[in-house]
Amino acid sequence: MPAPADLGIEVLSVPEGAPVELDLRLEAVMEGVLVTGTASAVLEGECVRCLEPIHDELEVRFQELFVYDDIRDSEGAEEDDEVSMLQDDLLDLETVLRDAVVLALPFQPLCQDDCPGLCPECGVRLIDEPDHTHEAAIDPRWAALTELKQDPTD
Repeated sequence: MPAPADLGIEVLSVPEGAPVELDLRLEAVMEGVLVTGTASAVLEGECVRCLEPIHDELEVRFQELFVYDDIRDSEGAEEDDEVSMLQDDLLDLETVLRDAVVLALPFQPLCQDDCPGLCPECGVRLIDEPDHTHEAAIDPRWAALTELKQDPTD
């Protein structure tokens, strides 16, 4: 199936319309239909430290009970918004899929586990230049002393 819009977080998500492969098992139970399955898709985003593109694959497992309409007649079930309902013998997996994917994504995705990020002063990618350094900054209160020259005869 094609991926719905906004399937992921701001920095890492499944592109809209990208193929999402679903492997589902539907079981009839007393209350409704129990859906158990896995979803696999391709992820695209960027590293939060160095802003390099990330291309990865994701596979998530999920399980949800979709309740029959006639079960909802009980007073307690009507007030519960967390219950997934069958709509005319159809079930909508988008919410279940979105919850499973978003919960499986890392909060801060990295291109690699030890990504050093960018230099805070000049923006150089530190993984490309591991020996990158800058001169130590001089405290502005002492900067005027750098203009003084010491006489070598003293």
